[in-house]
Amino acid sequence: MTIGTGEKFSLVVFRHVDGLLTLASRFQGTGGGGFTTGDGGPALVAPVSDGYAAASTDGGHSAGRVPTWALASPGNVNFHLLQDFAAVSLADMTHLGKAITESYYGKKPEYSYWLGCSTGGRQGLMMAQRYPELYDGIVALAPAVNWDSMVPSSYWPQQVMNRLGVYPPRCELQAFTNAAITACDDLDGLTDGVITNADACTFDPFCKVGHTFDCDGEDRVFTSEGATVAQAAWTGMIDDSGEKQWYGLNKDADLHRTANTTTVGNSSYGTPFDVALGWLKYFLAKDADFDVTNMTNAEFFDFVHQSRNQYASILGTADPDLSRFKARKGKMITWHGLADPLIQPNGTVEYYSRVADKFDDVQDFYRFFEAPGVGHCSGGAGAQPVRELEAMVKWVEQGVAPDTLSAVNATLYGEEPDPGQSLPTRNLCAWPKMQTYNGGDPDLAESFDCV
Repeated sequence: MTIGTGEKFSLVVFRHVDGLLTLASRFQGTGGGGFTTGDGGPALVAPVSDGYAAASTDGGHSAGRVPTWALASPGNVNFHLLQDFAAVSLADMTHLGKAITESYYGKKPEYSYWLGCSTGGRQGLMMAQRYPELYDGIVALAPAVNWDSMVPSSYWPQQVMNRLGVYPPRCELQAFTNAAITACDDLDGLTDGVITNADACTFDPFCKVGHTFDCDGEDRVFTSEGATVAQAAWTGMIDDSGEKQWYGLNKDADLHRTANTTTVGNSSYGTPFDVALGWLKYFLAKDADFDVTNMTNAEFFDFVHQSRNQYASILGTADPDLSRFKARKGKMITWHGLADPLIQPNGTVEYYSRVADKFDDVQDFYRFFEAPGVGHCSGGAGAQPVRELEAMVKWVEQGVAPDTLSAVNATLYGEEPDPGQSLPTRNLCAWPKMQTYNGGDPDLAESFDCV
């Protein structure tokens, strides 16, 4: 069923079984990714198959990772569409979706849930902060929180390469990552290709300069320029006065997203993360043809200031005051992969810490889990969280809060295991506890404690 609401488009899908419509006692809102408010299709499949009435919205603009809708005219941001993308269309979608559900079934949904990752995770936090009455349970994964700082910081490695005039080959950046994993892998007591204790990893990429590494079967030498780029990705934005402006990635994150380069013949150039590039061009320079490669550091950090000054209140989604959400007895779960190559996990840690500082009983209504070795929403060498929504439903409807989240090895997640194969499992710990190996079979969850 579809309905038009001016510039917005909402979709609500109901489950059919053997030709009969089943009663949807639960409603689910679904989120988007990048500059897409919602995908209007694939994200609805899982909730509908589970018996939910589910909704998605395009936010009134075209989908895609490049925000071609951003400018109303040259130099003028379309703040109407930006507000829709940030929050307004999500509330409209929810109100309309619930109304249609009630009209169709003759009964309001008993419970309402939100599930989204990345932009969808940011949207989930927005619902808790701005529209706390709309959802009983929110699962906000790898949230693009602090958008105004996070997105520029994801461009920072490209800015460093542009100023250096050197674009290290992808194999060198991967070799730096591999070296960091080797140095810090066993800090949690187990060598498994995953850095669990990211804060304790003090690997310095410059210690490898002059050493050789394998690049697709060819011996190459680590360069100081390559070390500079890797360090920039790991530290995050640091201005010319030495002041840290935002976080970087953890050292086992894939650098091929934010520090990506392309080599053609003897020439190399940077290939920026498209969301960061679009933010700089459309929302900061307000010019689709703006050449980012010529920015000085002073110009770049002026853009960072503009980003915060003009957009933090619209897209930042970093308000720690969840009083109204808590008062409504709302529940929220967030997890973030520590090897996320796009959204800096420490931004999520900072946000949750600020909420915890405000509420001594934060874990009564909001719990955050770190997922060591997991990439952006999925993938990576770590154990992928599973059944998060089931954990949320149990918390909301039965009052059973999740002390841990179940996870399976991310490299096998989504694949068909061999007959009789037992997937490696872990229990992710509610922050600030950390997963620590206690001995035994590393493929079994009971071989790890939360300490």
